[in-house]
Amino acid sequence: MTPDTRGGIVRGLAVVAALAAFMTLSAAAQAPTSPLPSDEEIRRMLVERVDTHRQAIGIVAGVLEPGGRRRIVAHGRTARAGAPVGGETVFEIGSITKVFTSLLLADAVQRGEVALTDPVAQYLPGTVTVPARGRGITLQDLAMHTSALARLPTNMQPKDAANPYADYTVEQMYAFLSGYTLPRDVGAQYEYSNLGAGLLGHVLARRAGVDYETLVRTRVTAVLGMPDTSIALSPGMRARLASGHDARLEPAANWDLPALAGAGALRSTANDMLTFLAAASGQVRTPLDKAFALMLSQRRPTGTAGLEIALAWHVLKAGDTEIVWHNGGTGGYRTWIGYEPRTRAAVVVLANASTPAGPDDIGRHLLVRSSPLMQNFPPPPPPVTPRVETTVEPAVFDRYVGRYQLAPAAIITISREGARFFAQLTGQPRIEIFAEGEKDFFLKVVDAQLTFETGAQSRATAVVLHQNGIDQRAPRIEGEPVVPVAVAVDPAVLERYVGEYQLAPGLTITVTRRDAQLFAQVTGQPAFEVYAASDREFFYKVVNARLVFEAGAQGPATAVVLHQNGQTPRAARVR
Repeated sequence: MTPDTRGGIVRGLAVVAALAAFMTLSAAAQAPTSPLPSDEEIRRMLVERVDTHRQAIGIVAGVLEPGGRRRIVAHGRTARAGAPVGGETVFEIGSITKVFTSLLLADAVQRGEVALTDPVAQYLPGTVTVPARGRGITLQDLAMHTSALARLPTNMQPKDAANPYADYTVEQMYAFLSGYTLPRDVGAQYEYSNLGAGLLGHVLARRAGVDYETLVRTRVTAVLGMPDTSIALSPGMRARLASGHDARLEPAANWDLPALAGAGALRSTANDMLTFLAAASGQVRTPLDKAFALMLSQRRPTGTAGLEIALAWHVLKAGDTEIVWHNGGTGGYRTWIGYEPRTRAAVVVLANASTPAGPDDIGRHLLVRSSPLMQNFPPPPPPVTPRVETTVEPAVFDRYVGRYQLAPAAIITISREGARFFAQLTGQPRIEIFAEGEKDFFLKVVDAQLTFETGAQSRATAVVLHQNGIDQRAPRIEGEPVVPVAVAVDPAVLERYVGEYQLAPGLTITVTRRDAQLFAQVTGQPAFEVYAASDREFFYKVVNARLVFEAGAQGPATAVVLHQNGQTPRAARVR
């Protein structure tokens, strides 16, 4: 039920998504006991994550204690034969960039340059048509992921799979906006959008009359004293750059995001990020205090229990504790920052590998000890099978051109341009596919393959997506996709299903309700709405999966059974 298992074929920037004077105490004479783990405890976590579970080549953790003391704990290297990582090691921080972008928005509001409710169209050329539904998209909608824009523009066609955003242009972004139809009313629902954050950075830079990197430097990093946070690498930063690695711990290319810089283009260090967190948490006074405060003053629910979205920051509530956070991920890095507003303690964790686990659980655990560390780690992906590209006549491929229904709301569209062939999943960019046989094709962007099933006159009747060890069959459709009919269920009945259900140690399904809507979220994944086929059976539209709740005549459900890919694991209620 990850984006990959719904046929995802393009990597995003993140898993999801985030992110007052005080009296200084003498550390020698009267330092309080730190609520954060000791260096030795943190080092054990990092050693286990790097050496035992092989989730990175190197990890750096930085902690900012309530009294202002900073600590850096690191383990591993910048590359297999590289230097040890540390507080000055440079990492791509991916979607943590979105926090900087929304800080620029809040600062521009304080300067009187923009208002949160300003329409985006006001800051774009008159030739660009910004989609609207119900009302127009505002700057605040972009910052809070309520714009109804797609996660990524579907006209991305990367020439280099290892650096997929590098050749996406502002002109292409304008063309996408002008031709896009919003799937829902603006402001109706939270849905994470890299496109929206990138667009926000673009319009703020246009308003200021400078490029995005200059805007970040002049209004944030120079103000806070962050010399090692930028997009372009200085010679000194390049010498300290940790090499990125993919999920197999093989070297990965750095990413460039010229058009969507505000979504994830920044690089930084643990030292600089602690400086940023000291300002964000209020441990130090800076000219950006009012802007940081404004970022948290705007909040709305995300559809996931206990999780709100502010201006870019995500706010996780656990009892009487809040964690303000954001994470990031590119092709070779996974990162996390967060702070606890009550104590003003803060944490940054930077890893130089884009592995499924990431450092999120470490960051949360360092701030709130009751937040568990991941116990079961997914096995590393199998080695990539070498693919030998062959030539297929366009006339043969024309038998495959069409639309295939992978899930109720997920369609694979197959198309041809001359001798080039493409596949596009609903809500994702069109990606070129390459033949290794008359019926077998593969992608270079990710490790995924397509096999066409044919019938009369060799015309395709279905396509099978092979990805992550799972085979998913999508029948050809003509006309509109077949979508199961949802029935209305009394909200009081839905409330009986709200809770947490354990699929495996460290892996739960969290079910939440928003009025007459039910949402399900698997650990480490977004929350998706599920639709009622009956009082107890619910289906997804984004994947071919169903949930069947076990419950008596009264009282909360005792378990839920997940039906997906021919498997039916049962998850007992734990909360």
